[in-house]
Amino acid sequence: MGLVDLLHPRRIHIVLAESVPLAKKACLSILADVVASTTPLPRDEVRRVLAEREDLQSTGLGESVAIPHGSLEELDHQVAAIILSRPPIDFEAIDDKPVHIIVAVLSPKRAAGEHLKTLARISRLLRTPAFRGRLLETMTGEEALALIAAEEGTVKP
Repeated sequence: MGLVDLLHPRRIHIVLAESVPLAKKACLSILADVVASTTPLPRDEVRRVLAEREDLQSTGLGESVAIPHGSLEELDHQVAAIILSRPPIDFEAIDDKPVHIIVAVLSPKRAAGEHLKTLARISRLLRTPAFRGRLLETMTGEEALALIAAEEGTVKP
C-alpha cells in the first residue's frame, strides 16, 4: 500500500503564501481539520494524537520534510493528510531548517507494524529533492495526488 492509497485530494492542503508564517501548532490544526473533513474522526482527537507525538520529539526529518503521526483506536485503516507549503514552516526539524512538506499518518492502534512500514515508505518517497520540488509546484490536491501516484507507479482512480 502506497501513500496514494491513504490520501484523498481534500486531505492535501496547499499553502501558496501566508501573510503570517505558519507555526507547527497551526499545521497540526490544519491537518486535523482536513482529516476530520473526510473521515468520521473527531478533529480534536486527531489534533491531540498528533500533538502528543510532537511533544515527545519533533517529527521534522530534515530535508524540508516532517511526518507527524499517531494511532487511534477508532480507525480501521490508515489515513494520511498533507500540507504543501511554499513559505517555510519552523517545525523544529533535526537539521534546524524549515519544512515545506508535512505528511500526517494516522493508523489503527493494532497496526503498529504497518504504521512503521508506511512511515518508511513515505520517507523513501520524499528523499529525492527533484520529487519534493515537483510536489511543491502542484497547485491542487488532485495534481499532487496524481504526481504521488506516478512516482509510486500506481494509478489512482
